[in-house]
Amino acid sequence: MKKHVYYLVILLISLSNMEAQTATNQKNVPILDRELFFGNPEIAAGQLSPDGKWISFMKANNGILNIWIKKFDEPFEKARPLTDSKRPMQGYFWTYDGKYILYIKDENGDENVNVFAVDPMAKAAANSVPPSRNLTPLKEITAQIQSVSIINPDLMMVSLNDRDKAWHDLYQLKISTGELTKIYENKDRVTGYVFDWDDNLRILSKTDEKGTSTFFKKEGEKLIPIYETSVTEEAYIPSWTPDNKQAYFVTNKGDLNLSTLFLMDMDSQKMKKIESDPKNRVDFGSLNVSELTREVISTSYTDDKTEYVWKNKKWESDYKFLQSKFPGREISFNSRTNDEKKFLISVSGDKYAPEMYFFNAETKALVLQYVSRPALKKVEKYLAPMKPISYKSSDGLEITGYLTLPVGKDGKNLPTVILVHGGPKGPRDNWGYNSIAQFLANRGYAVLQPNFRASGGYGKKFLNAGDLQWGKLMQDDITWGAKYLISNGISNKDKVAIMGGSYGGYATLAGLAFTPNLYACGVDIVGPSNIFTLLESVPAYWESGRAFLYGMVGDPNTEAGKKLIHDASPIFSADKIVKPLLIIQGANDPRVKKAEAEQIVVALRDKGKQVSYILADDEGHGFAKPVNNMAMFAETEKFLAGILGGRYQKEMPENVAKRLKEITVDVKTVTYDPKTK
Repeated sequence: MKKHVYYLVILLISLSNMEAQTATNQKNVPILDRELFFGNPEIAAGQLSPDGKWISFMKANNGILNIWIKKFDEPFEKARPLTDSKRPMQGYFWTYDGKYILYIKDENGDENVNVFAVDPMAKAAANSVPPSRNLTPLKEITAQIQSVSIINPDLMMVSLNDRDKAWHDLYQLKISTGELTKIYENKDRVTGYVFDWDDNLRILSKTDEKGTSTFFKKEGEKLIPIYETSVTEEAYIPSWTPDNKQAYFVTNKGDLNLSTLFLMDMDSQKMKKIESDPKNRVDFGSLNVSELTREVISTSYTDDKTEYVWKNKKWESDYKFLQSKFPGREISFNSRTNDEKKFLISVSGDKYAPEMYFFNAETKALVLQYVSRPALKKVEKYLAPMKPISYKSSDGLEITGYLTLPVGKDGKNLPTVILVHGGPKGPRDNWGYNSIAQFLANRGYAVLQPNFRASGGYGKKFLNAGDLQWGKLMQDDITWGAKYLISNGISNKDKVAIMGGSYGGYATLAGLAFTPNLYACGVDIVGPSNIFTLLESVPAYWESGRAFLYGMVGDPNTEAGKKLIHDASPIFSADKIVKPLLIIQGANDPRVKKAEAEQIVVALRDKGKQVSYILADDEGHGFAKPVNNMAMFAETEKFLAGILGGRYQKEMPENVAKRLKEITVDVKTVTYDPKTK
């Protein structure tokens, strides 16, 4: 059974020898071209066809990553493009029979997602690509793939919010013809559909106005409640036992702090604990199940790094063999043939250019297929290690994170960037190659990525400790990270910047507003400035999560909630912002609308504060197009260098310079009228 696919636009983050680094001083470290970090990879996202005879991958076609294909035994130079999309895709995969490749994309970042199909064997005219078919040809909808069939590969289950923008109805989609058949009309706040191995709709979940989620067993036309969680608890079903009689549940309900793996018997609804973190530190991570045998292969847990608990001896042996070939790096089974004998293996690490290998599990043959960024591979010795760290916040809570120090520096009195992740509730930063962290380290900055309270993976108490703490304890977790680096002599107290996207953008604004003497400047990327207007403008299909949102920031319908929201919104403390600020926004962002940027730009400009503004008319919640990313980071590194004194690459390609000029807004021209926003 193919794993469910969920659609969430997020900011994408795209690796030397310790002895070499120790011997290198900063003046001998070249300024690496920003295109190495933010330009298109040469090849990425490789997948084997189900029979192993073909390899598909992403490669630039007219400057945008598109899907290409080649025979397995052909060189990559023989590959041909399958798509010519003008917008980067959000993912693709093969159907189980190999007849189609399916992919998803929106329009200019608006998150109105459609599902497309292309025949990988179709012939195309010279200098062209085969035709793609939009399988969900509807305007202003967000298609969600719920299940892809193994037993009938021409079928998939999708949910569409065409009838009601707030709620997704369930459809069966015949891929070969595009025929859509409605299976369930969602008039009762259904938020999830769960199918078993045999494509039977077994479980539906509903979320009420208080945020309580209830799982229902479907028996004919009857829906029987079997499990319930509150708005501060979580539960989901990742898979089934081979006979479909029991469902795996991952939950942190009740007295549980760490999310735990259970089995539920569908007849009795009795729950049996299977597993939780052996070290009792982090939440249950993932369940890897064989589509061939339906048996569990492994589970995983992510603390500082990811560790696996193997249930299948053959897979464990293969993994240990691969580990022996790539010590100190992370290994992922990215793609597999239907018989689970041939694989594409991703090999990555904090200071290594990602690589993809073919692996034959029967013969142990291991063959390099490609390096995603070969130019980066050549300069690996200048990439910096990412080290896990921990420190105490204002109330004594332990906060973990990752510290990346510039190569060739002694790690003392450094200009620093506090890089804050988005979310905030659920996502977290992880160990591994991070293009932004490496880029900033190359420019001479120490980079701290704090997993503040509300970050995911550290248990329910830590997750919910951020509720109603925007601008307060959540911000303290970031503030105390900066103070930790300063007190330990790592950071120059006068040269600390804060930067981030989405919630990280909010934290940037909050940091400058609520701790105005701590930071020298900030870079806000698609961050909300006014939580009132943020809540008023969330997409309609977020309605099921409204109680969840109110639980995080406060209920705007109550006086207590209004005060919390007012006090946490940087817009109402704009007069306290005294340090330079760079604001970056996508014009089509449906989550954090451009009004969030405009009102803070206007407020700061009118108060005579230093504020700069970049607005891309073809982007949404984060930048997807390489030319936009390179333009944005060209301006970012210039901005940081002017204040913190780091290095920056002055030159840029003509198209990047042109694009930067196009998306740079004269703040004098910015207007904000709350009546029309």
